[in-house]
Amino acid sequence: MSLIDDVKQRMDETLDAIRREFSTVRTGKATPALLDTVRVEAYGSSMPLNQVATISIPEGSLIVVQPFDKSLLQEVEKGIMQADLGLNPSNDGNIIRVPVPALNEERRREMVKLLSKMAEEGRVSIRHARREANDRIKVLMKEGDLSDDDGRRQLDQVQSLTDSYTQRVDELMDAKEEEIMTV
Repeated sequence: MSLIDDVKQRMDETLDAIRREFSTVRTGKATPALLDTVRVEAYGSSMPLNQVATISIPEGSLIVVQPFDKSLLQEVEKGIMQADLGLNPSNDGNIIRVPVPALNEERRREMVKLLSKMAEEGRVSIRHARREANDRIKVLMKEGDLSDDDGRRQLDQVQSLTDSYTQRVDELMDAKEEEIMTV
């Protein structure tokens, strides 16, 4: 795998990680991804919620969780409450309903700050990949394994990739911020 392909792969992984993190941030709309961080004590171990229950969205502000095994109903409800998502599940004996309350202005601003922090961590990761690639290119140039012209061309390619991926992070951030701030 070439150096440029390696850098591109690392930056793609960073972008995927940011998308996953952004999907767990509450926007006031119900999505199954809101419960991705929920762990449930089941069968003697801690398991992700999606491995012990079906998660559905019957309407825009309600999540319905139906455990595969009804004996886990209390554990699932407890797991949702302990995940500290600001959600209050209610159990009717068969399923768990999780209403997703609309966000107030202050909470929306807090979410945007959280998103900004996540986006900055992503940008730092992208710049880190750039720095490592640049260091490797410079070593190859110094050792004579790469001509100066080819080295400069690769350094320019790495910078171009960095700019492109940083812009994508900004676009993801802007889209998610707009989604959160829309009432």
